[in-house]
Amino acid sequence: MISQAEKTRIIEAITVAEAKTAGEIFCVIAHASSGYSLVPIAWAALVALAAPAPLIYLTTWPAGLIYLVQLAAFIVSAAVFSLPAIRFRVVPNQAMRERAHVEAMRQFLAQGMHLTEHRTGVLVFVSVAEHYAEIVADSGINAKVAPAVWQDAVNAAVAAIREGRIGDGLVAAVERCGAVLAEHFPPGAINRDEVPNKVVEM
Repeated sequence: MISQAEKTRIIEAITVAEAKTAGEIFCVIAHASSGYSLVPIAWAALVALAAPAPLIYLTTWPAGLIYLVQLAAFIVSAAVFSLPAIRFRVVPNQAMRERAHVEAMRQFLAQGMHLTEHRTGVLVFVSVAEHYAEIVADSGINAKVAPAVWQDAVNAAVAAIREGRIGDGLVAAVERCGAVLAEHFPPGAINRDEVPNKVVEM
């Protein structure tokens, strides 16, 4: 999804940001937070249920033929709605946001962001298919920084994702997160790097 050069830019942005704070920043980019495999089936079922109605009232076709048309409508619709370009357009926005949020929480734990000594880990999570971004901060940070403070970083990431500039979006989000962390969590006498500076693609 992003080139090695873009990954290097993001890692450099993390390094610069962490030099000014005791916080730890980690980035995860997901192609999609879910395959939404049941969505094409649900839409195909709706099409198949609607298909027989006009045939029953407007034709004299036998029931067997109408059944075959209904079956064909289901199969064709399922195949069409399964195409990625279409599938992600028919998933309800609320469902996509919920799936992406769950994946962000899962990645926060999977990447060990909750294991820093003073609970100062921050995950910058981006899910491209959903045009979704979220900043997940550990309890040590949430005690001082309201979740709404991160919205500027989220907005910067989402705007860039919509334009296909994923790398730019992550760099902007990291820079904004770094500024917030530097204000509330300045580096101590020993500023250990507890979480590797890297970008994970999934």
